[in-house]
Amino acid sequence: MNEHEDGRVTYLLVDGENIDATIGNSILNRRPQPEERPRWDRLLSFTESEWEQPAKGLFFLNASSGLPMAFVQALRAIGYTTVPLSGSSDDKVVDMAIIKTLEALSQRDSDVMLVSHDGDFVDAMDPLVNGRRRVGLMAFEEFRNSGFAPLEARGMEFFDLEHDASAFNTRLPRLRIIPIEEFNPLEFL
Repeated sequence: MNEHEDGRVTYLLVDGENIDATIGNSILNRRPQPEERPRWDRLLSFTESEWEQPAKGLFFLNASSGLPMAFVQALRAIGYTTVPLSGSSDDKVVDMAIIKTLEALSQRDSDVMLVSHDGDFVDAMDPLVNGRRRVGLMAFEEFRNSGFAPLEARGMEFFDLEHDASAFNTRLPRLRIIPIEEFNPLEFL
C-alpha cells in the first residue's frame, strides 16, 4: 500500500463469513465452490481504483475453532491484514470486532468501505457518514440490510460485489432488477 499524496487511506473492512453465508444460503442454496467465491484481491483493487487512493484491507475471521492457515496465508499474500478472533460460542466475534474498528475509525481522517450485508453495523457506520470522509458499502444489492438506506441517502456509497467490483470469475445465479440502459436481450435468448 503506497501513501496517497495527502496521506489519506481507505480502510476496507471485510466480513467474509457474511459474504460466504449469503452466497451459500441465499444465492446458491448450497456451499459455494472455490470458483464461486469472491476474488478478495479484486475488492482491494476496486476500492483503490474507485476512490483513487490506497486501501488497507482488514479481513476479520472467527478463529474460535482454529485458524485456516492456508486461507490466512493467501489473504496476507494479496495484501490483507488478517484479524483472527476468538470468543465464546455466543459471541459474534467478527461483528463485535468490526463495530469496534468502525468506532475507532471515527477518530481518524480515513475513508471506510465495509463489505457485508449485516444490519448490525448500521449504528456504527452512522457517525462515519458525516460529509468529511467517503463511506461505502460493498455487498449484493438484493441482500443488503434495509437499515443502510438512510445512510445511502446521506451520502454513503453502495457498490455491488459482482456487478461493480467484478469480484467473481463466474456469474452467480442472481435475480436482479436490470436498469434499462444495461439490458441486453441476448442474455435471455
